[in-house]
Amino acid sequence: MIYFDNSATTKPYKEVLDSFVKVSTDYFGNPSSLHNIGGQAEKLLSQARKQMAELLHVKQGEVFFTSGGTESNNLAIKGTALMYRNRGRHIITTSVEHPSVREAMEQLKDLGFRITYLPVNYEGRISVDDLEKAICHDTILVSMIHVNNEVGTIQPIEEVGSLLKTFPKILFHVDSVQAVGKIPLEIHKSYIDFCSMSGHKFHGLKGTGILYIRDGVMISPLFSGGNQEWKQRSGTENVAGMVAMAKALRLTLEEREDHLEEMLEMKSMIIDELKAMNDIYVHTPIEHSAPHIINFSIRGIKAEVFVHALEERNIYVSTTSACSSKKKDVSHTLLAMKVSEEIAQSSIRISLSYVNTLEEAKYVIKSIKEVVNYLRGVMK
Repeated sequence: MIYFDNSATTKPYKEVLDSFVKVSTDYFGNPSSLHNIGGQAEKLLSQARKQMAELLHVKQGEVFFTSGGTESNNLAIKGTALMYRNRGRHIITTSVEHPSVREAMEQLKDLGFRITYLPVNYEGRISVDDLEKAICHDTILVSMIHVNNEVGTIQPIEEVGSLLKTFPKILFHVDSVQAVGKIPLEIHKSYIDFCSMSGHKFHGLKGTGILYIRDGVMISPLFSGGNQEWKQRSGTENVAGMVAMAKALRLTLEEREDHLEEMLEMKSMIIDELKAMNDIYVHTPIEHSAPHIINFSIRGIKAEVFVHALEERNIYVSTTSACSSKKKDVSHTLLAMKVSEEIAQSSIRISLSYVNTLEEAKYVIKSIKEVVNYLRGVMK
């Protein structure tokens, strides 16, 4: 099997699974319990939080555990809106956000908030000048994806943070789910107030995530009923999942040190081979893009047909965001990049991890050529 759908989810490392089983078996107590078993669980949770903070270069008290990227995004956006609604009801985001951000914004619009969606250029990047022009007297939040989950475009996070530093009443949220472990991000130096991450995108387990909340920033919690996570996220903590996530991030950062160059070589080779083929359009930009995502379209071939044809060869890729792929919607991101609807409907996403190899990439390219020729022959 060749698995090239790592932006949807990654396969957990064996060491991660071993950690989860060990903690679930031997340290199964509730961290809020007063007895020793609960105390052991609480100690492990604190150690996981400390390790995550060290890996991310933030304070331990700025790491809040969640169930994943969707919850982290919703907590940051809605928590800010509810907390600061008397200060203002204007929020700025981009036209290429993940559904968990876009749909949260639409919910807030129904509650009386004004949402500005910044346009992007043909590479999928926003203009910092456009952002500055969009700021109003009652803007309370800017929310922006770091690495686009469909095409891999990197937004100018550092530049946006520097701009927003001059607007102290505006909070800055970054959806870094696709960036963690691939694109370095200095959270404090980028003046970020909230940063969302998801464990299963870097070989952790599903149902684990983080919301970084800058020290001193207050938000309104979405869950009520307990004092967990300093009252910001009630609910019994997933201790085993969080310990496993901390290990997954450490291992992923080590893998990045050892295998980033090979990943970049794979990406470059795949893009060059795709661009040499007739009626194939590569949407991932050469500059300002993450090392692991390649998005392209094949004119005249339905994306679902192509995905299943590769699956018959034991190769796994995807069409669009995993959160949207079964809806058969046209890519929101590609339309925002001014890609025609016809071309956008046939888009394919390849997404790599550090465990993939150049040999796998070469076999995938060979298979893509064969499948395209076969399908075009059938359609004649």
